[in-house]
Amino acid sequence: MKALIIGAAGFVGGYLIRELNAAGWEVHATCLPCESISGDCTVHTLDILRKDDITPLLDETAPDVVYHLAAQSSVAVSWKKPQLTAEINVIGTINVLEALREAKKQDTRILLIGSGEEYGYIREGACPLGESEPLNPGNIYAATKACQGMIGEIYARAYKMDIVMVRAFNHSGPAQSSIFVISDFCRQIAEIEKGMKEPVISVGNLSAKRDFTDVRDVVRAYRLLGEKGRKGTVYNVGRGRAVPIQFILDTALSFARLPIEVKQDPGRMRASDIPLIEPDVSRIAADTGWSAQITMEQTIEDTLNYWRNIE
Repeated sequence: MKALIIGAAGFVGGYLIRELNAAGWEVHATCLPCESISGDCTVHTLDILRKDDITPLLDETAPDVVYHLAAQSSVAVSWKKPQLTAEINVIGTINVLEALREAKKQDTRILLIGSGEEYGYIREGACPLGESEPLNPGNIYAATKACQGMIGEIYARAYKMDIVMVRAFNHSGPAQSSIFVISDFCRQIAEIEKGMKEPVISVGNLSAKRDFTDVRDVVRAYRLLGEKGRKGTVYNVGRGRAVPIQFILDTALSFARLPIEVKQDPGRMRASDIPLIEPDVSRIAADTGWSAQITMEQTIEDTLNYWRNIE
């Protein structure tokens, strides 16, 4: 199998490269000129907002599966930069799909990586959320990802393209940016242990319940969907069990090497926060046999140790 990972310089890209390497795939991966990629792969420079650059790359690499990871993936950033978020997540995706269509590569599978945030304002009693649940996005990032998925479904139907849509719920692990909650808590604890800041951890809303999966489990799901997923189908990828952010904080603090005070920071509260998001992951389990294997405690401990080793 040959893969092209578009947008591989981000957090998930490196893990996906290693996962595909371990399975014996040949891997090509793209990044922006200002970025770099680590891993055993052939690296290509690509900006998905430049559509004319995508077609030659597809001809050169001839992938069996395209993993479309390129995105503006932060909810917080999407509130601050809505236009940039829409350009990358919607226009960029259309450029990739159009390049595949025009190159007559209908047999090339593409995984469009969306988000559990797409479900948004969830009706009472809807959780766990099946893939047929109506989408009602509650933030800018989620709206762009819902649009991406809808466009993918249209291309799959209209042009008979082999497109698999993924709604990935929160995933975390070592080396994730600290704009995301698990990595944020772990970074703060590590800095406190090193004496870089006072023994106070700043937090936002601790009552929201979210589903968290280790990134190493998530990329295994992506590989299996590349191999076994059904074309034109949407798949939730997540643990299937939501926990309060308070649980994440308490678990991270349980690994701390000294007492730490908790202080709520109004600046960390989102303009709109959804109380509960939890997926039904029976579809991916049935079609691929996948389920999350790495415990949340292990993910948090590994992430904390990553930050402890950062100089």
